[in-house]
Amino acid sequence: MRHTISVLVENKFGVLTRIAGMFSGRGFNIDTLNVAPTLEASTSRMTIVVTGDDTVLEQVTKQLHKLIDVIEIEDYRDNEVVERELLLMRVKVDSTNRNEVMQLCDIFRARAVDVQHEVLGIEVTGNESKIDKFLMLMGKFGITELSRTGRVALARKAL
Repeated sequence: MRHTISVLVENKFGVLTRIAGMFSGRGFNIDTLNVAPTLEASTSRMTIVVTGDDTVLEQVTKQLHKLIDVIEIEDYRDNEVVERELLLMRVKVDSTNRNEVMQLCDIFRARAVDVQHEVLGIEVTGNESKIDKFLMLMGKFGITELSRTGRVALARKAL
């Protein structure tokens, strides 16, 4: 099972290294990791996706709580969550397939961000399933390069 964990950390030098080291030192694999500043300049939010059963998740959470720079940990398993991923990719195009590629972009609400004669740069956002399906369909055209952000997520909370 894949678990999404949000970790609020102090925005200091070496925090990412210590957290990644904790994972590797205990044999936990990180599926995706996203780190970005929050509204407070002194903190960053890490969105970590890890695979394992509930025991693995419990161990990860306990070990994260021991790290001094960790402020808050939220397991998104039990919450309503808004999650997205960003994909940037380059696809081979020519006069015979450019319209079909653009139609698929329209269907998936993707957009061209770099148009060249033989290559089209595309961005698309959505959940992991949407990104995977888009990649599968674009594969027949020839994907030359891609970059995925991994999952970013926020819990839905009442104000």
